[in-house]
Amino acid sequence: MSDLVEIVDSLENKISKLLHQLELLHSSNEKLEQELTSLQEERASARNKVSAWEEKYNALKLANSMLGSNTNKTEAKLKINTLIRELDHCIAQLAE
Repeated sequence: MSDLVEIVDSLENKISKLLHQLELLHSSNEKLEQELTSLQEERASARNKVSAWEEKYNALKLANSMLGSNTNKTEAKLKINTLIRELDHCIAQLAE
């Protein structure tokens, strides 16, 4: 009978340890999920900043080419042609 009591006590101890370990893992998991969310928000913010800087860079490059810089004249001409086509399309829609 004492062997049975020892086995039950041993099982209770092991279950208690497992439950404690489970709580620790849940806590750790919550922290990691919060960190993941934070990092995803930072990443999205960084992507938005990069996108804004790319737009500024392209606008500056276009302005430079329009001021007479020889490096991007072709690109400026293409951009102007695209803008003209868009304007023509808008005018055609307004005329309908």
